[in-house]
Amino acid sequence: QVQLVESGGGLVQTGGSLRVSCAVSGRTSSNYAMGWFRQAPGQERELVAAISRGGTSTTYADSVKGRFTIPRDNAQNTMYLQMNTLKPEDTAVYCCAAASRAYASRLSDYAYWGQGTQVTVSS
Repeated sequence: QVQLVESGGGLVQTGGSLRVSCAVSGRTSSNYAMGWFRQAPGQERELVAAISRGGTSTTYADSVKGRFTIPRDNAQNTMYLQMNTLKPEDTAVYCCAAASRAYASRLSDYAYWGQGTQVTVSS
């Protein structure tokens, strides 16, 4: 069973940067496609970014393209979400997730979830 733990959330001003991390334990992270999702109050959970098992393929939501990146370090069993030029509409709980496949871009593909970390962007 794989466990995911997020860290690094917090409060940041508009235009600032933040990096959240997802530590993988229980299994080797290189076995899983991984993604970041977010959910704001009253809204559905949405995919922010996804990365393939080997890290060669990525996808981003249109709302974060050019501002966010999703690097992963399989040697450290860790995935990151680097968020730049943050906006108030980026405020949400950010969750990392893992899928037992080479690549996954749909919420339904993901079987393993972290608890989430709050990111708040003040205006």
